[in-house]
Amino acid sequence: MNAIEIKDFTEVYSGGVKAVDGVSFDVPEGEIFGFIGKNGAGKSTTIKCLTGQLPITEGTISVFGADVAKAPLEAKKRIGYCPDDHAVYEAMTGRQYVNFIADVFRVGEERKERIEKLVERFGIGYAFDRFTGTYSHGMKQKICLIASLVHAPGLWVLDEPLTGLDVAMVQEVKEAMQEHKRGGGTVFFSSHNLDVVQKICDRAAFIHKGKLVEVIDLKTFGGSLEAHFFEVTKELDRQ
Repeated sequence: MNAIEIKDFTEVYSGGVKAVDGVSFDVPEGEIFGFIGKNGAGKSTTIKCLTGQLPITEGTISVFGADVAKAPLEAKKRIGYCPDDHAVYEAMTGRQYVNFIADVFRVGEERKERIEKLVERFGIGYAFDRFTGTYSHGMKQKICLIASLVHAPGLWVLDEPLTGLDVAMVQEVKEAMQEHKRGGGTVFFSSHNLDVVQKICDRAAFIHKGKLVEVIDLKTFGGSLEAHFFEVTKELDRQ
């Protein structure tokens, strides 16, 4: 089964502007899949529709066979989502926030051990009982990463997760992505860091001005993804 199936997906904003135009691709289970493109290419719009934050104008998006529009709860319970804006409830402590998310996903007795392991992995134990309103950007990002994994989702969706993290923490996130894959999970990873995408992802979809340009098999791709991206983007912008 595919973790994600996107078919003829189009998203139209008010005024008739197409943010995404007729995009189709699949992501099999057990893959780390990159999603690349310039700012405004349609990456965040696609992710917001994938995670059920925006209604889909045309086409379909399915998560493990569950149509996001027709069976939103079934789809959403399989997704762990870490947004690019690291939004948290700042009147809660880190512990309260993660437990709140665990309650939303109805995580049972296994939550204690799972949370302890995640807190240790992401190195936030020293501040876990402090209010998140006092956290730095990087600390909020760590809490969002923990919250996105607390229910052990099959699909982990990461929108620019490395922004604001130090070098050591970037490595921890990369290792967590690989660990999720080893456990049979799937990672959908949107990033401007093409070097990381090339090193860690199995494949990547390249979107430009709302249209899918190509899906690249990074296991067999030769050369620099970054150089390829800039060459293709420059050519497309000239058209």
